[in-house]
Amino acid sequence: MLVIHLLSSFVFNILPVPIKPTIVHISVIIASIIYGPRIGAILGALMGVISIVTNTIVLLPTSYLFSPLVENGNFASLIIAMVPRILIGITPYFVYRLMKNKTGLILAGAVGSMTNTIFVLGGIFVLFSHVYSGDIQAMLAAVLGTNSIAEAIISAILTVAIVPALEKLKK
Repeated sequence: MLVIHLLSSFVFNILPVPIKPTIVHISVIIASIIYGPRIGAILGALMGVISIVTNTIVLLPTSYLFSPLVENGNFASLIIAMVPRILIGITPYFVYRLMKNKTGLILAGAVGSMTNTIFVLGGIFVLFSHVYSGDIQAMLAAVLGTNSIAEAIISAILTVAIVPALEKLKK
């Protein structure tokens, strides 16, 4: 997860692309499907810790949303950084277990990604709209309309491509 985080941060900061999708959560989704919701939740918590550390060290205008240790950050920052990421490790497992086929893998990848998006953006709206000085609905809609769609598609494609190979190796 750390390697994926560092490489994706490096690549998306160098390439002149209009969106910068998060891809660290894909490893959490895949682990959830292969090893179950407990391991998935643990890796999701690790992803949350990575987010807290990154936003504490690399200060961006949005760092307060994910780190209680920066200006305007508080306990709500911990909720936004941790809860959605833990849930990423749980929801894909149950989606895939309901279907147990290729469609289930595609949906599990997309649902895992959207779990993060919905809970992070929802948390920002509920817990931090008073801090944001601009039009928070417009900002959240822009993220939802760009990054989140790309993340869901990438997650679905990589999940359906990687999980069958890992399940064979596991056996």
